[in-house]
Amino acid sequence: MKKFRFPEDGDVAADIRERYGFDGDLLDIYAGNEGVKVHKWHHYLPLYDRYFSQYRGTPVKFLEIGVNNGGSLQMWRRYLGEDAVLCGIDINPDCAQYDGQSGMVRIGSQDDPEFLAEVVKEMGGVDVVLDDGSHRMPHIETSLRVLFPLLTDGGTYMIEDLHTSYYPRFGGGYDAPTNFFNTVRHMVDDMHNWYHSKKKLAVPELAKEFSGLHIHDSIVVIDKAAVQRPTHSRVQN
Repeated sequence: MKKFRFPEDGDVAADIRERYGFDGDLLDIYAGNEGVKVHKWHHYLPLYDRYFSQYRGTPVKFLEIGVNNGGSLQMWRRYLGEDAVLCGIDINPDCAQYDGQSGMVRIGSQDDPEFLAEVVKEMGGVDVVLDDGSHRMPHIETSLRVLFPLLTDGGTYMIEDLHTSYYPRFGGGYDAPTNFFNTVRHMVDDMHNWYHSKKKLAVPELAKEFSGLHIHDSIVVIDKAAVQRPTHSRVQN
């Protein structure tokens, strides 16, 4: 699925520095990865740092959907620190071999609400979700609707590789109603329901709990916070 563009000289770190102006610990961890394989689009690195740096050195409960070769969990362990509670889930039973190496690994489907709820219970809650799983539209939707309400207040929900929203083989398509960005558009409308006549919420499971949406190339980030009715004032001292 991913058509990864390698720099001509093979210098991953130089490519990220030069094209995205990003440097720092996460770049060193990624570009210097050893052992199990990690595979990421280069423009994701600065976005990870932007949204996840606040959790470094804390006992953050971090759930990653999609384990693959185990390299991503290893990267997060090195980046977030030893206090982080890391868990990866994957439907592939071969991924069980990575359990205990950098964090917990549990085998099951991101499309299974009971499994997801049990994982979060075992983790003792969840502060961050990173969906790098099947990238299929119905699976993304199920995981979001189950896990986002379980996210702690102030938490972060990131979905990546959303270029699949435009691929029919993943259940998407440019004009397809199932394209995940249609859900995002509805969420924007729900966020602004104070100001328009369509009072019926399109995504009621999320509408009262998300305070912000951030859209980047192939990535959506959703902020968790209780929604407050907007108010304003005029102040003159």
